[in-house]
Amino acid sequence: MMTSAEIRKKFLEFFASKGHTIVPSAPIVIKNDPTLKFTNAGMNQFKDYFLGNKKAPFPRVADTQKCLRVSGKQNDLEEVGVDTYHHTMFEMLGNWSFGDPANPQASYFKPEAIAWSWELLTEVYGLSKDRLYVTVFEGDEKDRLPRDTEAYAEWKKWIAEDRILMGKKKDNFWEMGDTGPCGPCTEIHVDCRTDAERVKVDGASLVNNDHPQVIEIWNNVFMQFNRVKDGSLVPLPARHVDTGMGLERLVRVLQGKHSNYDTDLFTGTIAIIEKITKEKYEAADSRKDVAFRVVADHIRAIAFTIADGQLPSNTDAGYVIRRILRRAVRYYYSYLDYKQPLLFQLMPALAEQFSEVFPELQHQVDFVAKVVKEEEEAFLRTLDKGLKRMDDIIATLRQANSGRIEGSAAFELFDTYGFPVDLTGLIARENGLDVDQEGFDAEMRQQKKPLPRGNGHRCGRLGYADQ
Repeated sequence: MMTSAEIRKKFLEFFASKGHTIVPSAPIVIKNDPTLKFTNAGMNQFKDYFLGNKKAPFPRVADTQKCLRVSGKQNDLEEVGVDTYHHTMFEMLGNWSFGDPANPQASYFKPEAIAWSWELLTEVYGLSKDRLYVTVFEGDEKDRLPRDTEAYAEWKKWIAEDRILMGKKKDNFWEMGDTGPCGPCTEIHVDCRTDAERVKVDGASLVNNDHPQVIEIWNNVFMQFNRVKDGSLVPLPARHVDTGMGLERLVRVLQGKHSNYDTDLFTGTIAIIEKITKEKYEAADSRKDVAFRVVADHIRAIAFTIADGQLPSNTDAGYVIRRILRRAVRYYYSYLDYKQPLLFQLMPALAEQFSEVFPELQHQVDFVAKVVKEEEEAFLRTLDKGLKRMDDIIATLRQANSGRIEGSAAFELFDTYGFPVDLTGLIARENGLDVDQEGFDAEMRQQKKPLPRGNGHRCGRLGYADQ
């Protein structure tokens, strides 16, 4: 069985053999793009090449990119730990071709991208061809986009037509955000079910239907357009290829696991959590098992964002990191029955695990661990009282036969006890309730209004201004 390090290495070696320059990961924190807080896809660092603002130094590149999807249009936070394949921070393996009208021979487009995807998956990694399906963009009337007949024709060279499925814009037209480079894409899906299950239900019917064992592993995006502010699409100066394959899912498939957390990317961290907490991970759906997965996932996002220069804070990107950290603290406090800082203890092993591919964490591991420990200690000081206040709120709602936590109560939990509103929402859902988000937002706007001179400071102990 290949290790995750070997799988990553084979990807990079394969594309190096196809004339690609291997480049390092960009920082996970973005400082020079007002449309993004974090790198959420491998192509972010190449955005100016796609837009034609800069000339790419190399016509073909490949890398493994640290990505974070916890805010904005692409937000996977609520699924993390609950299912077995979403993550906050993940690695995106990618290969790119930057089109250049002056040198068309140096780049490539759909024929090569599709052929190489098939070659790597089936010949290098040895995936069974009868477990693979592909999707192709069916077109969209609203944007006046035709069906992607080019991609369909290329796939017919490699795979049976009954395994080529048409996909709607939601799944087969990739956009980085509300504006920016975009284009039709073709996804590759793998059916990881048992042979008996595959006989009973055709895998084609499960593609893009949220089946935990029939999953997308690779997306080939063909960048042809730029989405501008008015929502219209403008052709890019040159056509490009942008592909992304999540390493965590790929390793799961190649190691024959049913969960990303059962691969060697996570088992080491989970074993350390077991040793520290004296609890046992059983790879099930209990809240205890979810807590193991949440902590094993979240520590990666926390560690690498801090290593890349983003400290937890109460504004913008810093608050995103604080939210993730406090979500992890609440999970280990409540469901692993561990009442002291845990996350910082995982840092040395995590830094060692990624020392070859992302050495920046190893270089500052003591500093990152210190920041994380201080954050944990600050939240643990008020967490127990906050949870008791939450219990009181829930009991009052039960008596009133109400199913919603008012915005004022959510704001109190935020302002006095440091509960991010999404943490309050998580606890609410665990108890069959929801949160008045609009009411909370109104309280936040009211708090941010400047006070009349002489009225002092409005915030509580862990409120907006001083969390």
